[in-house]
Amino acid sequence: MVTEAGGYRRDILGGLPMRTIKQVLEEKGSEVIAIEPGASVYSAIEIMAGNGIGALMVMEGTRPVGLISERDYARNVTLKGRSSRDTEVREVMTTHVYCVRPEQTVEQCMALMTEKRVRHLPVIEDDRVVGIVSIGDLVKSIIADQQFIIEQLEHYICG
Repeated sequence: MVTEAGGYRRDILGGLPMRTIKQVLEEKGSEVIAIEPGASVYSAIEIMAGNGIGALMVMEGTRPVGLISERDYARNVTLKGRSSRDTEVREVMTTHVYCVRPEQTVEQCMALMTEKRVRHLPVIEDDRVVGIVSIGDLVKSIIADQQFIIEQLEHYICG
């Protein structure tokens, strides 16, 4: 169970605060790199490679309409023998995109990713995309929290 405490979410046993997606975005950055649905898949892959990311928001102006990922490319372009230069993003993008809010916890988002089998979650606040978190971002956050707990336990045990 989870209860609210001092602006942070804590587990019911009073453990350490659970990290929120807002905190993850503050650490990793919240820049949203996007592409238009009429752009070529080749352009999308080029942007992803150039920025070291695995997915792009697909936007019409400021309105999100989908997400294109390396997985979409592999399954809907490469495996189907299509040309990435001649295929538009709208033809292969994921249109049913699961989104989260900044106040949700890392644990909640990991559960959503696991249940829905997705690797990227756009973060929505006031009807606009304020960031994207990947499964790698969440794993990194969990590992950092676990390392902190281990260090605290070592200090407690060793005095």
